Formats: sequence, C-alpha cells, structure tokens
Amino acid sequence: MGEGLEHGGRIIREWRGQRHEVEVVDGGYLWNGRRFKSLSPIAFEITGARWNGPRFFGLRPD
Repeated sequence: MGEGLEHGGRIIREWRGQRHEVEVVDGGYLWNGRRFKSLSPIAFEITGARWNGPRFFGLRPD
C-alpha cells in the first residue's frame, strides 16, 4: 500500500451523507464485498467521477 496503510486498517469517508468504509487487505482494498488493487476505482464507484483515490480518502493533501 503506497499510502503507508497497514493490513487490517480501515479508511472511512462520508460522501453525500453516506458512510463508506474500506478495509486494507493483502494486495489491495476491500469495499462493499469487492476487492480492488487501488483506491482510485473505489472513489470512482462512490462518486461517478475520476479521483485520485488517496486524495479522495484524505490520505494526501489537496
């Protein structure tokens, strides 16, 4: 995980009144029962727009 996250950690982001929780797992991330290699596709699924995943989840400055 390039963002310095540890296996088993959780990332939480609220978007438009809905809470989204991502779990850090071996080789990527788990969100809504689906595994992803990076945070960017998760951010896209949540918002419908292309985001830098770490930025969307508050792991990098704006």
